[in-house]
Amino acid sequence: MQDELKEDKWYHGISRYQWLVLIIASLGWVFDVFEGQIFVASMNEAMPSLIRVEPLSEEELQNPQKVEAHEKEISGRKALYNNIALGAFLIGGALGGIAFGALSDRIGRKKTMSLTILFYSFFTCLSALSQEWWQLAGFRFLVALGVGGEWAVASTLVAETFPPKARARVGSIFHASSVLGTYLAILAGAFIIGNESIQAYAKEAGMESMPWRIGFALGVVPSFLIIWIRRSMHEPESWQQAQEASREGGGKKMGSITDLMLPEYVKGTCIGVLLAAIGLATFWGVHIYGKNAFLNAVQADYLAEQFPGQAEVSPDESKAYLETIKAPLKRWEMLGMFLATTGGGLGLLAFGPICEWVGRRGAFFLFHVGGLISSLLLFQVFHNATVIGCFLPLFGFLTLGMHAGYAIYFPELYPTRMRGTGTGFCFNAGRILAAPILFIGGWMQKDWGYSLAQTATILSMLYIVGAILPYFARETKGSELME
Repeated sequence: MQDELKEDKWYHGISRYQWLVLIIASLGWVFDVFEGQIFVASMNEAMPSLIRVEPLSEEELQNPQKVEAHEKEISGRKALYNNIALGAFLIGGALGGIAFGALSDRIGRKKTMSLTILFYSFFTCLSALSQEWWQLAGFRFLVALGVGGEWAVASTLVAETFPPKARARVGSIFHASSVLGTYLAILAGAFIIGNESIQAYAKEAGMESMPWRIGFALGVVPSFLIIWIRRSMHEPESWQQAQEASREGGGKKMGSITDLMLPEYVKGTCIGVLLAAIGLATFWGVHIYGKNAFLNAVQADYLAEQFPGQAEVSPDESKAYLETIKAPLKRWEMLGMFLATTGGGLGLLAFGPICEWVGRRGAFFLFHVGGLISSLLLFQVFHNATVIGCFLPLFGFLTLGMHAGYAIYFPELYPTRMRGTGTGFCFNAGRILAAPILFIGGWMQKDWGYSLAQTATILSMLYIVGAILPYFARETKGSELME
């Protein structure tokens, strides 16, 4: 009886090498996410330091309307340029994911993973040298080429290495490891970018942008993971067999993007792309702004304490005071990011067991509905800092959890010869569809006068589409991977 119970455990019989693959793939994904999130942790410092705006004259500084218009111009540019950088990241990730995904089907998972890590490490480090906002946006594009490719290869590798009974769980564990990358970015934001000593030294040296540049320079660290990959891993047997069959003429072409549009795959491809597009658009347009909602509420509390009894504080007064407490505000911002990320990590871990319980389609439906409700509550109902802080983990759980489904579901839609291609295409073509949405989000704030909360609320309507899509999807729960 006890032996039968052991057999039922999803982790029973998993070999040491299989665990090693999961660890290496997860570490690659951890650093992958760090390279993306270090921009989120530093964009409120990096982008303003790269914006070139003509300063006001002494006469104009005496005109409150001129000062307010000037501040609004800078704020609007910051929002637009940040969204352009985020959009460039999505487009770069899309192209890199599709290209490197197809390459992994042709030259192997191991070699391609090493190339993607080298790519995103090198260009994140180079981002520290940016002198103009468009240079930083350009480097974000190049970083994303490697970031998108690494996910496609690593998720395919994990799916091919583990048996069906463990696939959903390890897929969730793999994707949930992303929170460790965000934690690293949070630590860099709180203790390097927001470090008062580093800020003071940088100001004295006339290099106020030094803290965020150090944060980007840390991006070189993941490149050392390549050594471990090359020494410890080998190609999956299923890929080697497919490669051999293709060489001998007994199999079909490896890594063919056009084959994704064959009748037996086109429906799954379209649904996969749309699921990824919704998840990525809402991640960059809704999820990451949970910390901003928290920070805005904290700032309101600080201002109320500093100016008690004042119904309205002038923009000059509020800006001057908030400038004096930049370091503690940065820590509050990073706390908000930590809370949402922690909840998101739990959501990613939970997706595997939930999709084993209600199926892949049911899990996607539940998380998209939850994402919509939690976003409306955060951005439209809650305004108290304590309430928002307590709610952020649940918000993160519901707005991020469905992302684990991409690592679980997409590899199950394709045979071995095109699994990397299909997985990379679904996730990263979704980036292409998501990028324009972020550009629109930037324009909504700069030119249309929408607040950040209003913009995030409007973008959260995409969760409705995400809740409908699973109705048309194929259920893959319990199925073997296609050969």
